Amino acid sequence: MKTCQEFAELYELYALNALDPEEQSEIEEHLEKGCPVCSDGIKRAAASMTFLATMPEQLEPPTHLRKRVLASVGIEKSNWRWIAAFAASIAALIVAIIWFSGENRRLDNALVAMRLQMERTTAQLANAQAVLQFLSEPETKQVLFGQGRPQPPRGRVLLNSRRGVLLIASNLPPAPSGKTYELWVIPNQGTPLPAGLFQSSPQGDAQYLHGGPVDLNATGAVAVTLEPASGSNAPTTTPIFVVPLTGL
Repeated sequence: MKTCQEFAELYELYALNALDPEEQSEIEEHLEKGCPVCSDGIKRAAASMTFLATMPEQLEPPTHLRKRVLASVGIEKSNWRWIAAFAASIAALIVAIIWFSGENRRLDNALVAMRLQMERTTAQLANAQAVLQFLSEPETKQVLFGQGRPQPPRGRVLLNSRRGVLLIASNLPPAPSGKTYELWVIPNQGTPLPAGLFQSSPQGDAQYLHGGPVDLNATGAVAVTLEPASGSNAPTTTPIFVVPLTGL
């Protein structure tokens, strides 16, 4: 039986009904025992998926997925009105701050800070929408790694031939100062290909999406190394973990 920490990797996938039958059954048996940690985690994941499902036309999840996620947290169409009202209130507040910024220099600084925060939020939302769409597509495949080990990084690699590679990991400590994690796509023949830089959270969790087409038939593994902050064109350290893409 998995621990709560291991189940934490499954919250979003469970909320999307994207787990395989064995994992689905395992987490439901765990929830039936009344675990408050995992119950709260599932509720938060379902609420996050609900928020993304109610976003405008940038991303339209499948109808059955939207209904399932909304129903799981008790949100019906009649409750959407307050969401629109809230969005309108935020828009009005931003307009007001912009207007007053010309009258007060202190508000200029506040406006700059708000713009930076909005840019970060927009980037985070765009990434979350891309991840949601990635997980929603039936052709997305996954490979688990590090299962059954108490300390080393564990998680899953999800692959989609059109959309790229998604890494979800835990037990991956934050990179030391001046260093970063780098993802590598390793072909069956040839040298590893750099697939982007990422960091883990203070809790050791990491989620990174490398977008773009990937030839699954020609790809043998995915790996992660610790590299200089600017990244490397080829691995300079022993991989922290290598995930063979067998059985896809």
